[in-house]
Amino acid sequence: MTSQTDNPQMTTVTQEPLVSFIITTYNMPSNLIEECIESIMSLSLSDDEREVILVDDGSDISPVAELLTLRDSIIYIRQKNAGLPAARNTGLRIATGRYIQFVDADDKLLQTSYEHCLDIVRYNTPDIVLFQLTAEETSPTPCNYDAPVSGSEYMRNNNLRGSACGYIFKRSTLGTLRFDETITTHEDEWFTPQIFLRAESVIATDAKAYFYRKRQGSITTDIDKCHIRQRLDNVLKVIIYLQSLIDTLPQPEKQALNRRIAQLSMDYLYNVITLTRNSQQLDEAIEKLRSIGLYPLPDKDYTTKYKMFRKMMNSRVSRTLLLRLLQR
Repeated sequence: MTSQTDNPQMTTVTQEPLVSFIITTYNMPSNLIEECIESIMSLSLSDDEREVILVDDGSDISPVAELLTLRDSIIYIRQKNAGLPAARNTGLRIATGRYIQFVDADDKLLQTSYEHCLDIVRYNTPDIVLFQLTAEETSPTPCNYDAPVSGSEYMRNNNLRGSACGYIFKRSTLGTLRFDETITTHEDEWFTPQIFLRAESVIATDAKAYFYRKRQGSITTDIDKCHIRQRLDNVLKVIIYLQSLIDTLPQPEKQALNRRIAQLSMDYLYNVITLTRNSQQLDEAIEKLRSIGLYPLPDKDYTTKYKMFRKMMNSRVSRTLLLRLLQR
């Protein structure tokens, strides 16, 4: 970008960062936040090429005092607690990079594999580079990647991984898309299919570039009954919303989203079984899907797991057997 004054000889050039890293945190140990930021700082990006935005979603104690050595390298935003979707939206509002990468504050990027993704960004400029998440702190190299395809083509031929941390995307691809702040769990399942449908060029790589921690007490490990109900309700809300988009889409995008909705519907029923272990709640979930035309599950040749699960869900006897098997 260039800004000019009345004096034609005075021209200031501001370089747009290549990547804005949006880190969200809430009551996270400062040592994990520091490790997360340092994993970004270790990448082959100059100060002008990276923008690190730390959004504190109303932590009881601000971590910034314990990040003294990194304060000059980050943009720190503290807001009233409003949930992960709102925190990410805050980051998006101030991000100026050509690309966006979401990072949870207790996770980190794996340098060698993520550098592979940055090279793809630099030399191919796709709308999205998709990589893999791993629970291992080291990742194999070299990494491979596929030829670019549209987002809808990728979704028609693959099971989409929902995590918004699992890809780097061009900020211009967003348009007006933002996270739904009323969906406080499984918000990624709402966001990811929509940004993929907007993408004209997606490059999928086998790089294990993002390390995630499995922590007790995190959203994904919370087994409180009220939280389980909220999680299941949010998944259903996502499914209903995505279903409402179908009639607005051209045929290729419609096929892509139908596959994603079928996958989410299967996951929804699977989670009802494994999280509630209750046949009555499973019957209620089936009726909810039936009421919006999503049960029985579509007879499609998506994956072996999908075909087997669909077949077992088609009769009460096999559903009862499946319930018993998955309860073990």
